Amino acid sequence: MASYYSAFFGSEEPHFLESCSLCSKHLGPNSDIFMYRGDTAFCSQECREEQIESDEAKERSWKLSARSLRKKSSEAAKDSAAGKTVRTGTLVVA
Repeated sequence: MASYYSAFFGSEEPHFLESCSLCSKHLGPNSDIFMYRGDTAFCSQECREEQIESDEAKERSWKLSARSLRKKSSEAAKDSAAGKTVRTGTLVVA
C-alpha cells in the first residue's frame, strides 16, 4: 500500500511523517504533527516531551562521563609528572 506522503515525494520508502518516532502511532494527513530537531515527528506534545527529556538525560550522562574522564586524565598526568608509574586502559594492536 502506498503511503499518503509517497505521492508527494515519489518514494515507496517510509517517510518520517508517517508515524510517531516514539510510539509508532500512525500520523494521518489531517492530524497534528509535533516536530523535534527538524526531522523527528511525534503524534502528541507528550511523546515529543518524553523524547526531549530522554535526550537531555543522555546529554547530562555524557557530560558527567566526559568530566570524570578528564579528571582521571588530569590525575594520571599529575602522577606521571611526580614519577609514578601510570597504566592506561588503551591497547593498540597493529
